[in-house]
Amino acid sequence: MLQLQTSGQTVVRYVSYLTGNLVLDLAALSWLAAQLLKVVINLCVHGTMDIRLALSSGGMPSSHSALVCATAMAVGRLQGFSSVSFALAAVLALVVMYDACNVRRAAGEQAKVLNRILESWEDISPELLGEELKELLGHTPLQVLMGAILGCCIGWFGVQLYG
Repeated sequence: MLQLQTSGQTVVRYVSYLTGNLVLDLAALSWLAAQLLKVVINLCVHGTMDIRLALSSGGMPSSHSALVCATAMAVGRLQGFSSVSFALAAVLALVVMYDACNVRRAAGEQAKVLNRILESWEDISPELLGEELKELLGHTPLQVLMGAILGCCIGWFGVQLYG
């Protein structure tokens, strides 16, 4: 519970909802919101309800970006945007978003190619085939941007409401 002292009075603004830490709670909320938005967006765009998307990586919006941006924004709002804590959170957010756009996305593209190659090989033994490689690993820059915006909004307004 976060308690604030004003003129000798103790004012409680944040009640421990999940972890007891406002920054962690807002990060978890932004991740959850992004994951649920994936299901809703898929329903609107493709007309199918795929609840598995709520636990998958990749897709619109990026839940990784939402999580790290909510963390950075909340830390910045609570401790100041010139604090060392904010600098660390911001650098972490940039690394995660870069990775989502580049490294993980490239791995997903390679998985697509390998899956197509394996589909066309008739002489390959069945035990080598196994399960298909996961192709939806990374994000497009737009998916990362939308996740970042979602996370920043939740971090900003969450601190506004509870911090």
